[in-house]
Amino acid sequence: MSGSRGFTLLEALLGFMILSIGMLGIASLQAVSLKAGKTSVYGSVAMMKVDELLESMRINNSPAALVAYAAAGAGDGANNGCTGAAVCAADLLAQEDIFWWKQNLKAGLPDSSLSTKVTLAAGAAPVITRVTVDVTWSERNKDAIGSVSKTYTTTADICTAVPC
Repeated sequence: MSGSRGFTLLEALLGFMILSIGMLGIASLQAVSLKAGKTSVYGSVAMMKVDELLESMRINNSPAALVAYAAAGAGDGANNGCTGAAVCAADLLAQEDIFWWKQNLKAGLPDSSLSTKVTLAAGAAPVITRVTVDVTWSERNKDAIGSVSKTYTTTADICTAVPC
């Protein structure tokens, strides 16, 4: 009977070690889950903001305005004061839409050096313009040190005349 002394202590230590390894696994799983959740939030923000811009283009849909959207998309746009009672031309409104849209993008996506590109192409009919919007941002790499570039791209047809 004296040879089994301390056996319970050894069992307790072994059980504690197994429990500790399990808890470390759960903690690392939680960290990976948080990173993946943040990536999906950024993708959702990009998708919603691109939809917002496309709706602005559908409202301000003259051919001159769409060209202004594409030109302003390469830059930062301009705050032309097209709010309230101010009446602006379609191209000035497009520049302002891009300006405020990019401000919102910078607030919602990481990396202030995000880039956007708005391109135009002839659509199925002469009154339809195909618009492609690309939003690129950088976020922390899940697998290594540094950042990785993410891009959300969508294409839509904008009608520029009635009837379409």
